[in-house]
Amino acid sequence: MKLLAFALALVSLPASAQMCMPLATVFYNGNILTGKDLLTDHPQHVSALGVAAYSGIIEITGTDKEVLGYCTVFKKIDLHGAFVMPGFNDAHTHMAFAGQQHLTVDLDNILSLSAMQGKIKTYASTLPEGQWITGGGWDHTKWASKTLPTRQDLDAVTAGHPAYLERTDGHIAVLNSAALAAAHITGATKSPAGGQIDLDANGQPTGIIRDAALALIKPAIPKPDAAMRRRALQLSIDDALVHGVTSVQDYSDWDDFLVLEQMEKEGKLPVRFSEWLTFNDSLETLKAQRAHHDLNDPMLHTAMLKGFMDGSLGSRTAAMLVPYSDDPKNSGLARYDQEKLTQMAAERAAAGFRLGFHAIGDKANAMALNAYVSVDNIADAADRKYKADCRNRLHLKDGEVADQCDLPIPSRSALGRFRIEHAQVVSPGDFQRFHDLHIIASMQPSHLLTDMAWAGARLGPDRSKYAYAWKSFLDHGVVLCFGTDYPVESISPFRGLYSAVTRMNEAGTQTFEPQEKITLNQALYAYTQASAYAQFAETQKGILAKDYLADFIVLDRDITKATPQELLHARVLRTVVGGVTRYTALTTLGAEDHHHSIPDGDGN
Repeated sequence: MKLLAFALALVSLPASAQMCMPLATVFYNGNILTGKDLLTDHPQHVSALGVAAYSGIIEITGTDKEVLGYCTVFKKIDLHGAFVMPGFNDAHTHMAFAGQQHLTVDLDNILSLSAMQGKIKTYASTLPEGQWITGGGWDHTKWASKTLPTRQDLDAVTAGHPAYLERTDGHIAVLNSAALAAAHITGATKSPAGGQIDLDANGQPTGIIRDAALALIKPAIPKPDAAMRRRALQLSIDDALVHGVTSVQDYSDWDDFLVLEQMEKEGKLPVRFSEWLTFNDSLETLKAQRAHHDLNDPMLHTAMLKGFMDGSLGSRTAAMLVPYSDDPKNSGLARYDQEKLTQMAAERAAAGFRLGFHAIGDKANAMALNAYVSVDNIADAADRKYKADCRNRLHLKDGEVADQCDLPIPSRSALGRFRIEHAQVVSPGDFQRFHDLHIIASMQPSHLLTDMAWAGARLGPDRSKYAYAWKSFLDHGVVLCFGTDYPVESISPFRGLYSAVTRMNEAGTQTFEPQEKITLNQALYAYTQASAYAQFAETQKGILAKDYLADFIVLDRDITKATPQELLHARVLRTVVGGVTRYTALTTLGAEDHHHSIPDGDGN
């Protein structure tokens, strides 16, 4: 019936109008920053855009008169002069973990050990006997004591329930005695490479488990069922939409991907997901997962492989070339030796997988870059052999050229748009290596808002100059994309914009290496167009123009004219994905007017 109604509508048009594309919705009377010419002195602004019927694609942008008069319009929405821009594309999230944290013990922004204990005790009192207590978000660097919690701290409030609670960065966790026993972790348990079981003066576990050692406990923890995974993902998706995020590049479990797939089948997936796979998984598993779902699906697909080079600065597990300034016997934890990393990277790149490595410390970043160099060298050798074999088959003499044999082949890292996630501390000479290898720096500016309270002490003055170095990457011609690492930080991109342009804490009382500030338009580009480029989608999103996805947001202020502090208070009034309004702040929006009949579903 929907298609019949649409066909009848077309037939009823004048002959002169039947050649144009009917518009499902026109958004007009706005201040629309399209993203075109964003890095110039004159970024493009228009007042209206029209979304083609049934496609969720932008058909036209321009003046109100041009767009409203373009063709038949089924629905018109007056923007009342509001500021509009492309939807944010968060280049680094953990959506499932974020939602699960909300459904379990959410310790985000807990400011003391006693407050953490109180929240755990209350939660434990609601559980049936023996049920695990899971969750996380705690950050001891926000506590006056700055001291890590212990198993004894949890034992006092968990009433015998096994408890596993991750720090906000996910790189260390605190366990109680019952959880340690369930995982058979004792003072005699050997720490795996790239991980650590902290021991007290008596040689017994303190309850703190670091990085690769977390794998020892995971098999003992009951996995969430599909229903809980869906509730968790829905919470995170809702949070994204409220903050104007229309696309996420995400690292969650494969079981979460299957839940997302079911949501898409039901037409209930309102945010676009590019889902990463696990670098450490076998090639057989990875190939099966890649083949499972359409790689060109604009709503949901698998993407790069994510591998972890090290941990985090907050946990002092980021791998450093020299020890921490505030912990001179500790250089962090490297998760791989270089030879093994290079071997795995080369195998996976040869199988056609794109690669992205989590690297925080300068040693970890150097290891990732070394692996990418080796991948390119191995591929170059194979290409040279192919060219030589090709020339031999054609009996070519020196100086003779054949296109099929001699066309230049770009490096694998360039072809794959390989990435380094975080890139927080980089040796001075490695900025140029990022450029030369065509490696994308995928960074999270809001991390600095939290980390600047202690980052200088961790790194010392010399290394701090090359930490969170957004401008240095841009100055070296490196593609810089932005995300949040949600839930390590809030998914709000406005905190990241503020951080990028000020490098000050939110109170405005502390700054960190201000020479690394970038402009607002550079930050907006990193959050939209560069993020799209990083996922091979620069011809689909990040710009509001004909034939691009109609993913955009309406804000309560023109952020290009806002003060830095005003950026922190920017509010999303409407989030549109594929031409469909997925979120509105109803109390602040005027009524949508001039509704004409159109079959339901003005996008996909």
